[in-house]
Amino acid sequence: MITAGDFKKGITIEWDGGVWNIVDFQHVKPGKGAAFVRTKIKNVMTGAVVERTFNPTDKMPRAIIDTKEMQYLYNDGDLFYFMDPETYEQEPLSKDAVEEAVKYVKENMNVTIRYFKGKAFSVEAPNFVDLEVTQTEPGFKGDTASNTYKPATVETGYELMVPLFINIGDVIKIDTRSGEYLSRA
Repeated sequence: MITAGDFKKGITIEWDGGVWNIVDFQHVKPGKGAAFVRTKIKNVMTGAVVERTFNPTDKMPRAIIDTKEMQYLYNDGDLFYFMDPETYEQEPLSKDAVEEAVKYVKENMNVTIRYFKGKAFSVEAPNFVDLEVTQTEPGFKGDTASNTYKPATVETGYELMVPLFINIGDVIKIDTRSGEYLSRA
């Protein structure tokens, strides 16, 4: 059990029938009245963010989130298959559990899967991935204006903005946390 007075960023709690991650918190001691803890919490299953105040003595169970490194194999429409590299067991996950990561992940790439009470609820791609550009407008000599971007599609189907000098067949590095182009690979 953890009290609201012990909240810190990144702690995961069970509250109101869900699993919540503390995004931000602030201990408030007004001149009159009792102290309270103002928090911004995110539901790790749905992604919903809520602002809530707690009494510093409120107790709630701490949620234990397990993570496992797995390899993405393939998808067959609605299910995405991942393999444990140690046991070679395959685990199918639904599209809503992998929705954010799948746009950056290609076959045989390692990902991190997060579990709560044995149930997988999210898939995280590596922070940086190298993907090949499959479609973009050609860059022309003389297009050197700084910070000028054009749309491009990479091999996973994800679309992003890239500098004018990037061409079809180039391998680029993408930051999966922001979805932005970083550099050529």
